[in-house]
Amino acid sequence: MCGIFGVVSEKSKDIVAPLASMIRHRGPDDDGYFEEGLLKLFFFRLAIQDLTANGHQPMISNDGRYVILLNGEIYNHKELRSQLSIPVDFKSTGDTETLLYAYIEWGEKVFSKLNGIFAIAIYDRLEKELMIVRDQFGVKPLYYFKTTTEFGFSSELKSLFGFPGLDLEIDFNAMMNYLQLLWSPGELTPFKNIHKLLPGHILKINLKNHIEFENYAYYQIPFNGIYAEKTEAAWIDEIEVAMLKAIERQLLADVPIGYFISGGLDSSLIVAMARKLNPNLPIKGFTIDSQLSNQSEGFEDDLPFAKEVARILNIDLQIIDGQIDFLENLDSLVWSLDEPQADIASLYVSKIAKAAREQGFVVLLSGVGGDELFAGYRRHLAVKWDAVMFQLPNWIRIVLYKFLGGIKPKGASFRRIVKFFARYKNMDLKHCLAEYYTWLDTKTVTSLFRPEIQNQLADYEPIQTLINSMASIQHETAPLNKLLYCDIMHFLSDHNLNYTDKMGMRHGVEIRVPFLDIDLVELSARIPPGLKTKNGIPKYLLKKVAERYLPKEIIYRSKTGFGGPIRKWVIQDYYSEINSILSKNSGTSNQIFNPSAIADLLVRNKDHEVDASYSIFGILLIQKWMERFAK
Repeated sequence: MCGIFGVVSEKSKDIVAPLASMIRHRGPDDDGYFEEGLLKLFFFRLAIQDLTANGHQPMISNDGRYVILLNGEIYNHKELRSQLSIPVDFKSTGDTETLLYAYIEWGEKVFSKLNGIFAIAIYDRLEKELMIVRDQFGVKPLYYFKTTTEFGFSSELKSLFGFPGLDLEIDFNAMMNYLQLLWSPGELTPFKNIHKLLPGHILKINLKNHIEFENYAYYQIPFNGIYAEKTEAAWIDEIEVAMLKAIERQLLADVPIGYFISGGLDSSLIVAMARKLNPNLPIKGFTIDSQLSNQSEGFEDDLPFAKEVARILNIDLQIIDGQIDFLENLDSLVWSLDEPQADIASLYVSKIAKAAREQGFVVLLSGVGGDELFAGYRRHLAVKWDAVMFQLPNWIRIVLYKFLGGIKPKGASFRRIVKFFARYKNMDLKHCLAEYYTWLDTKTVTSLFRPEIQNQLADYEPIQTLINSMASIQHETAPLNKLLYCDIMHFLSDHNLNYTDKMGMRHGVEIRVPFLDIDLVELSARIPPGLKTKNGIPKYLLKKVAERYLPKEIIYRSKTGFGGPIRKWVIQDYYSEINSILSKNSGTSNQIFNPSAIADLLVRNKDHEVDASYSIFGILLIQKWMERFAK
């Protein structure tokens, strides 16, 4: 886990180095530099495997032809090393050197063989070709810009936006994404000319004849409508074996490893399986005392469950104070995330990572991904009704939508019902599925911008990226699996994994995600949808696995979100302060937003006419982002 940065430019190292140093927090243990012609590569190391100087990067092959940067971990690198047929005099025991020679032997085919989390840069000095590669599920972030004469890439956006001469025009489509979805799917970032490399993609840059680019996928999750026929008992056994292997792989490290323990199913099962793999070793866990029990938000207090997990598994549990000053943290939040993502859970991740690092734990295992693989969200239960509803005539669905749309959504449960039926204004199932991810309707979100920007957004629909993604798995017909595909490739990659990585690396901590072991993901794609949720039980098979490790009161408790009481903060605790901030007539943000429309949204949200608290949080973050990043 490290930070990588590179440019192809005539600009000198003295100009570029300060930009690269903006991601030094990702690698506090070592740094390295390589330059040849117009290419300049920077590396900041967080030492996890082979802590000696032999793991220094950029790493150059013995014949001097190839240069590599690796941010991340290759969990199966020892297996790959044993499969090499070319003779190699290895100087290290780490995964970077394994990957270097595996690439020399297998070329681009090696990337499909990797089980890990990674963002990679490889330079072929003979062919003058640079390629950057992102892992299959986008666990590691990777941003880039390209012009006709220059190119740059980085682990974080913040080190690219200051590149001299780069056009930093704001992408209002992306800004609309952050308000309607709370994150931006696909390639878009707040800057039109800075992009995210998509998960499972390669970007090649030929430096011989000016700069030529080629961007393509090397991996696709096998959601293809083909399911393995097994008994329920056989599936439970196979999932257990795959999870144990995934966790065992991800315990690969030469530094201490700790665990997130929320008290929920996913993190609890991971630590329980780690205990099975290491019955006698001490285990350190970290949890947040959010002091949160607010049913209107859909939350209950996690802490008693986390304590119980620690007790039964003999874990040394550190309880971290989760109190947060909502408004005071906005500046640091947008700076660390690079993007205005409205999710307060990122601050909890930061608190845990900071505490872990202070105690010497450089690696943490997280339960992120369990819901997205095994169907743990409310939408995964609700989707079964979509097929039923789309058998009804269009006019019946529209009548339901209009009737419920006229009722003020008092309380969390009724609010969800109204939102569920509101999706049926759409005439096709794909649009209906994509709207599970929206927080406000497109018309309302568009109205928040100034008129001239509204004109630019007239034909834009944030969910179209999700609809296009569903079309990429054309042989998958199950609505549940279409949702899970969007969950993995977008909700995880563009949101949860982005803030998890950056808030961990803010403190020099690598956060690993065993549920996204590639073998486990591909196994989950073969499970019949009817076994992912069954009898109204989400994560049905995973819970059956968990019954072998955990008490049922942990497994079958109500799902709790890992976040704060945003609605309470926006409507009650901080309403006056937020109103004051957003009603100012000066400031960069007013070049984007329509102040009267935002004022109206604040009132309607307070009166429960709309559920807009998270989008209002997004507006605050966009304002802070503009103040920090926009020129």
